[in-house]
Amino acid sequence: MIGYPNHKKRCNSSAQLSQNHIGRGMSLEDDLNSSNAYYLEIDRALIHKKPTPIQVVKVDYPKRSSAKIIEAYYKVPSTTDYNGIYRQRAIDFEAKETRSKTSFPFKSIHEHQIRHLERVLLHGGIGFFILRFTSHNETYLIDAAIMIEMYRQIETKSISYEMVKKHGVFIREGITPRLHYLDCVDELYFKDKTSSKKENQTIKNFSG
Repeated sequence: MIGYPNHKKRCNSSAQLSQNHIGRGMSLEDDLNSSNAYYLEIDRALIHKKPTPIQVVKVDYPKRSSAKIIEAYYKVPSTTDYNGIYRQRAIDFEAKETRSKTSFPFKSIHEHQIRHLERVLLHGGIGFFILRFTSHNETYLIDAAIMIEMYRQIETKSISYEMVKKHGVFIREGITPRLHYLDCVDELYFKDKTSSKKENQTIKNFSG
């Protein structure tokens, strides 16, 4: 059984859930990119979205000084969506949205992304998932170790909405930043003095 970072599940009160309506209609990626730009501007963290690899098939050269891609295809992402540095720790995470009201399907996660996050934990980095349930207009941060353990269970094809609420951390929305997800990272990985011990146990579990 994996030792989870701590037993604190929210960095905001449940009363704030009903206030989570600012900027509805924006994608999770837009919200995170905007938040990361703000965090960079105030020098709180250095976190960027990784570019999605593409396979260029056909290129046109209308001028000698320029080239135009005519045909290209997206490759399967090599690792996860975002990575960077926060409070002298490597940080790496995947962000996903679902329209389902009851669960998040694991078919949306690739095996190589799970293996990558296992290595992030093994080497002492901070790894997690940010999951948005668009039907509830709620976004949660959930530790990678929890997601990995459930993903590895053969009979499990998804993680329920209730399970995400139980083990995840609710992310408050705002204007600057759009998503206060680093506050939740602070709550989950830095404030509890026992967190480092539990994280070390998680790493030992993965390393055998």
